[in-house]
Amino acid sequence: MQDLLGRLEALDPDASHGLRVIACFDELLVGNVGTRGLLSAAAAMAGCPAGFQLEGTSTCLRVASTGTVLESAPAPEGTRGVDGVLVWLERDGSPGGHDALILERLVLALRIRHGRGRAVLAERRHMAVLLDRDVPVACRRQAASALRIRTDGRHRVVVAPLFAQWTSHPVVPEDVVPTPHGPLHVLVVPEGHAPIPATPSGASQLVAVDDLPRALQTAITALRLWDAAYGPTSHAERFGGLLELLVDLPEDADTRDVDRLEALAALPWGASTLAALTEATSVRHAARLAHVHHSTLHGRLEEVVEALGFDPLAGLGRARLSVAWLRWRLRHSRVLDLPAPRRASEAPTGVGQASTQCPTGVGTAVHSHRPGSPPAMLTPRNERGGRGRVVPPRTPRS
Repeated sequence: MQDLLGRLEALDPDASHGLRVIACFDELLVGNVGTRGLLSAAAAMAGCPAGFQLEGTSTCLRVASTGTVLESAPAPEGTRGVDGVLVWLERDGSPGGHDALILERLVLALRIRHGRGRAVLAERRHMAVLLDRDVPVACRRQAASALRIRTDGRHRVVVAPLFAQWTSHPVVPEDVVPTPHGPLHVLVVPEGHAPIPATPSGASQLVAVDDLPRALQTAITALRLWDAAYGPTSHAERFGGLLELLVDLPEDADTRDVDRLEALAALPWGASTLAALTEATSVRHAARLAHVHHSTLHGRLEEVVEALGFDPLAGLGRARLSVAWLRWRLRHSRVLDLPAPRRASEAPTGVGQASTQCPTGVGTAVHSHRPGSPPAMLTPRNERGGRGRVVPPRTPRS
């Protein structure tokens, strides 16, 4: 399925989006996700509330696209069901392009979940209880025991978007859990377990069971900082204590350093240079990471110091730049955005242009060029002469 998705994306993006809906529900079924999780996934993919009712019973559940449970209400008139399972989407206006497919996969998943002839199953809430910091510790430990999670061991939380790509599926406790960033696929993995093969994903550090709610927050932040250069998973260990600072940062925290980065990051060389400066130990080291001559980087550094008002390679300036850069990346993170369906007539990314993800999540640089022709290069002469501003290459006359 994942291989087919990759090949189909370039040919028919809209059909690829439909296959991602199918793949998403497949993964949720393999993970034995509960009714609320299935409805959360359907609502998130459709962008509107989703509902479920067992015909002839009082069992009814409605979930918003954010994963929040809504007040119960009977199925709308005209709702069709299969084997007594009724599902619907509460959309204003005309149906979405994949509404029918979402409903088809949702009703199939709920039929498997509730099974023909089975007694009504109680809603599974153990994972949500386990990861809720407002729930008493004793209740969270009971939820852990119900999920067969050892309370005397260490575990890490792994989170993935609903449209993550999986190469295999581990047998660990998992569910779709509502978060401030929308419903996410959440797994609790014991110490020593093999890496979770989901791309993209974020993983917390190993913690005790009582600290799993905090681990969920760090895993989500690590996921939002994910970059293709990291591999399938963005690990919290990569960022260390800086990630803990980001998790605790209040909504009204001072953003002046982050705001100053906006103008720099908008320059053609800005994002890659700022990323290199946060990783480097010297100007020459930063030049190697940015793949430019050290004299070129000196010129860029002068502009960075002028814009920021401090030297990012001296004293506390290193810490200020690192924190501001990670906050800038969180501000511009798109890893949790659901892929938007496109018409088949629209040209997909990769046809006629090369889209390159810059390392360490610095954004996407798109360079249009003719197939077979070398991409435009920045020369030290141009960069030194323009103090880092790109001079467009001349186009040969025909």
